Amino acid sequence: MLHNMGENYYIFWTFAVAGLFFIISLLKFLQNQSSKSSKNASKLPPGGRSWPLIGDSIKWYSAVSGSHPPRFVEEQVKRYGRIFSCSLFGRQAVVSADPTFNRFIMQNEGRLFQSCYPKSFKDLVGKKGVINVQGEQQRKLHGIAANMMRLEKLKFHFLNDIQMVLIQTLDNFHDNQVAINLMVNQLLGVSSDSEVSEMANLFSDFVDGCLSFPINLPGFAYHTGMKARATIITKINKTTQIRRRQPSTEGGNGVLGRLLEEANLPDDTVADFIINLLFAGNETTAKTMLFAIYFLTHCPKALKQLLDEQERLGRAGNDHSITWEDYKAMPFTQCVIDETLRIGGIAIWLLREATEDVGYQDYVIPKGCFVVAFLSAVHLDESFYKGALDFNPWRWMDPEYQEKRNWRNSPFYAPFGGGARFCPGAELARLQIALFLHYFVTRYRWVQLKDDRMSFFPSARLVNGFQIRISRHPNGPSTQ
Repeated sequence: MLHNMGENYYIFWTFAVAGLFFIISLLKFLQNQSSKSSKNASKLPPGGRSWPLIGDSIKWYSAVSGSHPPRFVEEQVKRYGRIFSCSLFGRQAVVSADPTFNRFIMQNEGRLFQSCYPKSFKDLVGKKGVINVQGEQQRKLHGIAANMMRLEKLKFHFLNDIQMVLIQTLDNFHDNQVAINLMVNQLLGVSSDSEVSEMANLFSDFVDGCLSFPINLPGFAYHTGMKARATIITKINKTTQIRRRQPSTEGGNGVLGRLLEEANLPDDTVADFIINLLFAGNETTAKTMLFAIYFLTHCPKALKQLLDEQERLGRAGNDHSITWEDYKAMPFTQCVIDETLRIGGIAIWLLREATEDVGYQDYVIPKGCFVVAFLSAVHLDESFYKGALDFNPWRWMDPEYQEKRNWRNSPFYAPFGGGARFCPGAELARLQIALFLHYFVTRYRWVQLKDDRMSFFPSARLVNGFQIRISRHPNGPSTQ
């Protein structure tokens, strides 16, 4: 028994010493990790404490679901400065309302930062599309998209097609399908009412799925969206096969036809490429058209000046289409578009992830940290724009704002993003919106039936759907 007791005693102390050694080692490891974390935290931009896991997400979503999305950011800026840290989506995040840092983030896409999106969004827009891919493939696809929609092609391939679709759609105006009709026509070369209508319905389910929880079961938006995506991809592939067998000799058949002629891409990449452009073009263009009419409805002076400018073109009652020279002779219309994009821009923030430890000023942003360039917080900042919350298209005629107005390079005005992911369809979107405003205001009169307000979550929208009663302009052109 004594022998057994001695053996047990020895075993006990062996395990006790080993356990003590393990605990000391663990404590040292945790202390080192805590020290590293504290060291990194001390180099992070300042920020307040937040709830575990939930973090600041509730306050964040509460702000962006309202009509003034930068509200939470503005509160933090007052306490910590234009660059601050917080907890979003269960992760550490650095948020910027600083125009210079925002531009730094955009200019370093693919080097210090990379885009990151929720699973549902990535699955639906496609892993091989220009929105999701990274590095060299992103640069290649972005270059193709930019080439497809450069200014010379807008003049010769898009200008007349846009007007044809606008006239057809507005003469049978319903369900705010103007933008999707435009995109389906210009991307796929499809103009049949039944095909466009079917695509519009599918695309509505697709967009809802992009902004949903990734639950792939019947009854959930993600599941419905994935089914819609599969049908859209099938249609794109069918059209692709037809275009490959019957290539256009005149550069027609929409962007798809020209894409197949000018770029050597496999069919699955082509399909994701087209669905990316459908999503980006429809979401930005459709919402900006809607917001422009909403703002003009509440600013009769701006509406009158816009209408006067469009009617002075002298073509509203003729069979002639708007020419490129006419488009360039719409200075106030361009001011309306710029002001709509400033207040109601669809890309209110850009979500990026640090690909390495990034030093900026006195801060260190650790690898893997979310970085949010909050563009809307700059666009709606009284320090940069007097009366920032007011719809004031005349501000863009003031010499004070001319430098800010350069939407390609200005850190103060970036409705189309910047850097390697600058929106390749920016010029096309502006052309579509200008032509839409021309045909809409010269052909129709409308009355808003119900009060409304903007919301930017889960996507940019007017909460009550912008209910209006439309009637023909008594002096407008007759139906073609």
